[in-house]
Amino acid sequence: MSDTDSRSPGLPAGAPAVSGRPSVIQLVFREKGALYAAYMPFFTEGGLFVPTNREYQLGDDIYLLLSLPGDPQRYPVAGKVGWLTPANTSGGRTQGVGVRFPGDDKTRALKVRIEEILGTSLSSSKPTQTL
Repeated sequence: MSDTDSRSPGLPAGAPAVSGRPSVIQLVFREKGALYAAYMPFFTEGGLFVPTNREYQLGDDIYLLLSLPGDPQRYPVAGKVGWLTPANTSGGRTQGVGVRFPGDDKTRALKVRIEEILGTSLSSSKPTQTL
């Protein structure tokens, strides 16, 4: 999985956003295991964990350009920060944010697509990047 800031080529995702505008982060999942580790089904509308060193607050807007394993389509998601994992968290967890999906029809279809890809892994007890 990689995340780079598409506002300026080569900038890491942790680079500061232009004031007043949401961050734009490209997330590419090449493997089902990486998608499983990042998926956040406990958000009602679904969500994804995004590793980043940038400081965010709950409720901040984040725009994701998401690529799923084996799927050539890129999915735009206008989400909000709904989870924070700060630096130096116990248990060796990766610093980053959980992006909560909006409740629109397009994103509901994306949640269904992610859950189709993950299939029976959703009921796995394997640890994820959040819980």
